[in-house]
Amino acid sequence: MDQSYMKEKPVLSLVLKMSLPMVISMLVNSLYNIVDSYFVSQVNDDAVTAISYVFPLQNLANAVGIGFGVGINAAAAFYLGANNKSCADRAAALGVVLSIVHGIVLAGLCAALISPFLNMYTDNKRIVEYGLEYFYIVIAFSPAFTLSMAFEKILQTVGKMKTTMFCMSIGAVANIILDPLFISGAGTIPAMGVAGAALATGIGQVLSLISYVVVFFFSDLPIKLHIGRRSEERICRKLYFVGIPAALNLALPSFMIMALNAILSAFAEIYVFILGIYYKLQTFIYFTVSGIVQGIRPLVGYNLGAGRNDRVKSIFKITLYLSFAVMAVGTLLCLVIPDYLMDIFTDSAQIITKGATALRIISAGFIVSALSVVISGTFEGLGEGMPSLIISLLRYVAIIPVALILSLIFDETGVWNAFWITELVSAAISCLLFFYIFNKKICRSDLQQKNTQ
Repeated sequence: MDQSYMKEKPVLSLVLKMSLPMVISMLVNSLYNIVDSYFVSQVNDDAVTAISYVFPLQNLANAVGIGFGVGINAAAAFYLGANNKSCADRAAALGVVLSIVHGIVLAGLCAALISPFLNMYTDNKRIVEYGLEYFYIVIAFSPAFTLSMAFEKILQTVGKMKTTMFCMSIGAVANIILDPLFISGAGTIPAMGVAGAALATGIGQVLSLISYVVVFFFSDLPIKLHIGRRSEERICRKLYFVGIPAALNLALPSFMIMALNAILSAFAEIYVFILGIYYKLQTFIYFTVSGIVQGIRPLVGYNLGAGRNDRVKSIFKITLYLSFAVMAVGTLLCLVIPDYLMDIFTDSAQIITKGATALRIISAGFIVSALSVVISGTFEGLGEGMPSLIISLLRYVAIIPVALILSLIFDETGVWNAFWITELVSAAISCLLFFYIFNKKICRSDLQQKNTQ
């Protein structure tokens, strides 16, 4: 398969070609998250609160699978751009094997932690029961999820964005269809409540995995799974060098939510409910930007490996403009119709009113956050995992002391204000990091190109 279009096709059309399928698939995923919460809300508010409590630990497990997949993507794309197919094949093979190991370890570890984790936050036995019922089932599918992420990122590396969109959508659509059937029951299918939601999620993940595997082994791709007898240690280092920071990037929101849940539960559990719903809603905005960033990662890595630094810069600028536009739409929705958004998940007038206030305040940081998100993703495409991690630490760890201090002054409203304050500071520091590290990386690449000529 000829990959030269990645360094020859006009940048705007290339970014759209690579990103739009990922945006659509991510939107489908965010829709399934929202639909999942909607049907769980039909059980009762305690069920939604329980899922809000277990979400950080569930997201932590998912972050490892997705983050390591980013490492596979970055390594394989770089080797392909440098015309080193052998190393690209071995990076893909090692990534698949290690992803299976990660999934098994995560399933066992998270299953052991969930009970004390829930009891640390709430004394409500009903919420704990709902949480355990949901989590034990969903975490059992962790190996399937981590393996599917490995194949997804490999396919994205070779530009198969529409294919990954289709495979991801199969699982998401299956989840949407199965949710009401398993949660509320239909015909011979018994009503399983929150356990049904977890089972629907797991089945969706398995169906996506099967789709990825079929496409990979029955398509003519420039990457095959092959483990050699040399350079494996070097390739593993490259996988983890980007994969670990990327996983931590995705895991940090989990630690943030854990901390914010602890702060908010001191006021009332309805604020934990509101935070959980906000995170479901914001995925519709941030997943769109994430889809754009996922689309350009292999482009950045390939063009860097090919020495086309001018295109790397153009790709970054176009991605930033597109992300600003998406965030502006999200801000407008949260300012104009926050009550309607909260009404999807609850009939409580108090929760709707307080939730609308939270959405209006938090959305003040949406547009500026596009800087941090795009810069972080560009760093990962360049193989610079640590600067990307630093940006995530700023966004997801620095917010905790800010929220704690403001909550002592303004109660729960202080927590909501901590979001936009942190995003503003993170964006400023991200820009400083970008101008220093990005220019240094490009200058080094230019020098290497001159030396090889």
